[in-house]
Amino acid sequence: MTTAIYRILDASFNRIGEGFRTLEDYARFALNDALLAESAKGLRHDLATAASQLPRRELLAARDTPGDVGTDLQTSGEQTRAAPASVAVAAATRCQQALRSAEEYAKCISPNVAVQLEKIRYQTYTLAAAIETLPDRCNRLADRNLYALINGADGKDSFLKNLRSLAEGGVDIFQLRDKQLSDRELFEYGSAAMTALRQMPGQRPLLIINDRADIAIACQADGVHVGQDELPLASVRKMMPPASLIGVSTHSYAQAETAVLGGADYIGCGPTFPSQTKTFDEFPGLDFLKQIAASISLPAFAIGGINQENLNQVLQTGIRRIAVTAALQSAAAPQQAAAALKQSLSKAQ
Repeated sequence: MTTAIYRILDASFNRIGEGFRTLEDYARFALNDALLAESAKGLRHDLATAASQLPRRELLAARDTPGDVGTDLQTSGEQTRAAPASVAVAAATRCQQALRSAEEYAKCISPNVAVQLEKIRYQTYTLAAAIETLPDRCNRLADRNLYALINGADGKDSFLKNLRSLAEGGVDIFQLRDKQLSDRELFEYGSAAMTALRQMPGQRPLLIINDRADIAIACQADGVHVGQDELPLASVRKMMPPASLIGVSTHSYAQAETAVLGGADYIGCGPTFPSQTKTFDEFPGLDFLKQIAASISLPAFAIGGINQENLNQVLQTGIRRIAVTAALQSAAAPQQAAAALKQSLSKAQ
């Protein structure tokens, strides 16, 4: 029976490796996402490392393609695929199933290899979900590039007037961020904002609540934004309605990678420049934005001290979305300032 085990493992390793290569090609050439392509490549290499701990001579000796009774077994839909995305989904499913098979049979000859295969299998679940959902995550924010953080410091009437004015100026997404408001006030401001936004013609701006998933749910906002010190993305996703947007603040490439693979709908990247509204010990700056633009296709908003004067530096990194506070809040004419930023962003698309 040892020969049968090696035969199963050899076939499974080939199937898994081919599946990872298919996922890598889809992420690289269809999604244009270097991060996901690199993740698939990394899992393929992890598989090779695990397989190398078994005697290759035994694996090759057990191979018997001409005598494989399964080579002629096919299902009715196996030879057709609706689109490249369908190819990727099928490849991911093959990887997951073959990994489970290899993991179970590896227990018979190498429990250590089985443990490694189990880890790869769980990582494959995460990667497969990220790859399959990325197009939808990108499409939801495809035409939205100007994100404004607003607060209720001047009262609700002023808040709503400012909201409407900035929306007319071209703001696509608002984030209600105010640490001074009580929970009740946050709910009331969020609810009032949603009522105002729903009354706007055409594609209305979205409302995101900072940090507070419970408030976002209560006021039926479009989503929630969390930082690195708030609730984990996976926990927030369980709380929020399925269609809700979840954004994550990132300050390094590793944090951005975690957010993408974790299913974030967008990421905030910064701080880019010193900010009037928030202090930071370190500034990832423009180099961080270049990294993101070159590797990640998920919607990414540069944040931190961005205004009309330095916007071109941001655009030169390849980033095409920004999140601002002081650039609008401190402007003599906030609506006109928003319109100017929007025009510059639109020209860069």
